[in-house]
Amino acid sequence: MKNKASVVIVGGGITGVAIAYELIKRGVKDIIVLEKNTLSSGATGRCGAGVRQQWGTEMNLKLSIGSVKRFETLQEELEYPHDIEFSQTGYFMPAYTEKQVEQFKKNITLQRKFGLHVEWLEPSDCRKVVPIIDLKGLMAATYYDKDGHLNPFHTTQAYAMACRRKGVDIELFTELIGIKTEHDSIKAAITSKGVIECDSIVNAAGGWSQIVGNMAGVSIPTYSERHQILITEPIEPLFRPMVMSFYHNFYTQQEPNGAIIMGIGDPNEPKEINVDSTYLFLQKMASVVTTVLPPLKHARVVRQWAGMYNMSPDKTPIIGKTQIKGFYLACGFSGHGFMISPMTSTLIAQMMTNEPLAIPEIETKLDLGRFERGELFVEPSVV
Repeated sequence: MKNKASVVIVGGGITGVAIAYELIKRGVKDIIVLEKNTLSSGATGRCGAGVRQQWGTEMNLKLSIGSVKRFETLQEELEYPHDIEFSQTGYFMPAYTEKQVEQFKKNITLQRKFGLHVEWLEPSDCRKVVPIIDLKGLMAATYYDKDGHLNPFHTTQAYAMACRRKGVDIELFTELIGIKTEHDSIKAAITSKGVIECDSIVNAAGGWSQIVGNMAGVSIPTYSERHQILITEPIEPLFRPMVMSFYHNFYTQQEPNGAIIMGIGDPNEPKEINVDSTYLFLQKMASVVTTVLPPLKHARVVRQWAGMYNMSPDKTPIIGKTQIKGFYLACGFSGHGFMISPMTSTLIAQMMTNEPLAIPEIETKLDLGRFERGELFVEPSVV
């Protein structure tokens, strides 16, 4: 391993390797990515892999629309010899309360201003999109056919292969154990394999972002929260889009091979690093999803697992600079890091190379300082 670098990126998930790619594409040399395990071994490899553009704020619309545009051509851009499996089968979002109906109407008005042809569906139209949905209690839904999903392992590997071809060092099984600063500036990354003198460090450590922040003397109000997922055996095609219910707090998608993946949020999850899975999740997941999509009661579960959401106080990313010169943050994605990784990596790279930002307001709306200022970012449409 080299003992000097211009940039050290902490985290070998989709965000870390995408940032490395965007930096080296802009001519930055001597980049090292540190990953204490293997690529995609954290949240990236444990996520539901959905990609949506149906948001309720301009900021999240800009982040997601720009990311989907990149995903559409990413395989060719990265010259990846395999398929990243980007499939735009849509997102279907049902509403079950008057409050949700009103919020969805506001959302769809905003989304259409951004050029998204999101459909408004009355209950009588919903089975044209999701044939197996139970209409009981359903008041309306939105659907956008350009949302979808892709393979997180292949996508991360595609970025990593492109990085390596261009000269990025990706150090696996190499843990960051400390950060040296001097006069409020980054001086070195201390790893389990030695010290790397560097000018900049990017914290893309996901569930460990707060720990990495503390190493640099930067307090980041993020925390880890377990999120459990299961997948069934492949069965006959039942529905195409991702079904995401904010009322029931779950999402589910039928994969191209017929297997059905699903996850559900638990408001009682403790704030801790935990990737164990439980039978209680299986019980709750099955009970809730079969009330909305009854035929799923016949599907047999193959396995379940857990990953970590890196939560911020307002469930919105922290992207940008800190009070320590050369220390950058790309964390706090609260379950949405994978889907906006192309735009996140572009913005961080633009900041670090002093380019004009693709989304200029990112510096004052998604920065770390917003929490101290009390300017929390509120997104109305999250699970």
